[in-house]
Amino acid sequence: MSGLPEYLSRCQTFEGGISGSPGTEAHGAYAFCALACLCILGSPGEMINKHLDVPLLISWLSARQYAPEGGFAGRTNKLVDGCYSHWVGGCWPLIQAALNGTQSNADAPQPRFGSLYSREGLTRYILGCCQSPHGGLRDKPGKHADSYHTCYTLAGLSNTQSYHFETATGSIARGPFSSAFSWSHIPLTSKTDIEPDGIVFHERDRLKVIHPLFVVPHSAAEGGSLEI
Repeated sequence: MSGLPEYLSRCQTFEGGISGSPGTEAHGAYAFCALACLCILGSPGEMINKHLDVPLLISWLSARQYAPEGGFAGRTNKLVDGCYSHWVGGCWPLIQAALNGTQSNADAPQPRFGSLYSREGLTRYILGCCQSPHGGLRDKPGKHADSYHTCYTLAGLSNTQSYHFETATGSIARGPFSSAFSWSHIPLTSKTDIEPDGIVFHERDRLKVIHPLFVVPHSAAEGGSLEI
């Protein structure tokens, strides 16, 4: 893995986003892939802060959430698209983990920074605009639902419903890449101390929690860690 973090650093553009190769346009999906890669290689508090200009990246990611829609666009001067609920929305737990550092208590995390995006706005966009009357989820009203947008829009919605954080006691893997399995989560509700005001969905709409790096259920990710 020698040189990989340095390559990802060179992919950060003058805007602050991350591109597929040095010198090309920043894109939300590349931002997520780069952040997840760094978090697999080591602790987000170390790797992200060391290899990326975090304030500039936060500025670029923040500019991808539009008003009044509440959803995310993937690139500068592009329209909101439901799939970026994950590709951009999924960047925020990783950024928050880099800022908050490793939490010592998996049952009662004490973040220094709250949400850096509007969970409420994204939830309203997904539930109000991305549901097709024929089933499935879509880019935006007027578009047809498909499996791609259904997958990543649901992933984005799941992400809004939980607080993800790195914990020193969360890993069941040891050795290389163990930090990738050191993630814990707590559900966000109107009664939690963490971001109670962003809850605008019914409990019947609560989804299974997905792992912030592997984008599969936490139980599946933890099962995979036993093989490492």
